[in-house]
Amino acid sequence: MPVILEYLLHLSVPARWAVFLAENVLITFLALLIGNVVLKRSGVMESTITARDWWYCALTNVLNTVVTYAGYWLWEKNVIRITMEESWQIATHFLLLFFAMDLLMFVFHYLIHKTFLFKAVHHLHHESVDPSPIDLFVLHPVETIAFGSLWVCLLILFPFNIYAIAIYLAVNVIFGLAGHLGLEPLPEKLRNTAVMKYLGTSTFHHNHHREVEYNFGFYTSIWDRMLGTYKRN
Repeated sequence: MPVILEYLLHLSVPARWAVFLAENVLITFLALLIGNVVLKRSGVMESTITARDWWYCALTNVLNTVVTYAGYWLWEKNVIRITMEESWQIATHFLLLFFAMDLLMFVFHYLIHKTFLFKAVHHLHHESVDPSPIDLFVLHPVETIAFGSLWVCLLILFPFNIYAIAIYLAVNVIFGLAGHLGLEPLPEKLRNTAVMKYLGTSTFHHNHHREVEYNFGFYTSIWDRMLGTYKRN
């Protein structure tokens, strides 16, 4: 990872933009590919992706590229500080990122549902009652920038480990994809284990799409349980 950052420093600004855009497009491609493979193996027909879906997906990729470049630029200017050690710091920083972002996104998500922003912004995402993988990227531009800004602000506040950041970003995509599969790939017995029952499974987020007053969390159900907005199945 440090080598990659060093490599980017020697690229021109347009080349950096191209790299970050390619990165986001690749992530989108892999998420949609893996999602459709899971659906096929579960015997579920692929949902129809409209031209409008692709347009929003493309726009989300562009805006995610803007957020990525903003984060890189802030790191270059030493506003965002990143540590490079390979140590137990990776695990502790990942957990801090995981729970801090889960809380921040829960608060933002809850507030957006309780204000005019639901109809103005978030309703677009909720047009899909039974989500499919593409819906992970069908977001209003305001929402995409807002979630990205939460992420960048957290990086400004604390010098996270680069490897913890990379692991968190991968986990973020996994949870996002799982929440928009439209089916539950995990057996109920596994979902009811001591740890898993507190995580945001596919069923957890699917229920949110069906009943918008419940399950505002992303990675966990902790905050919903505390606020009384948790709904199981």
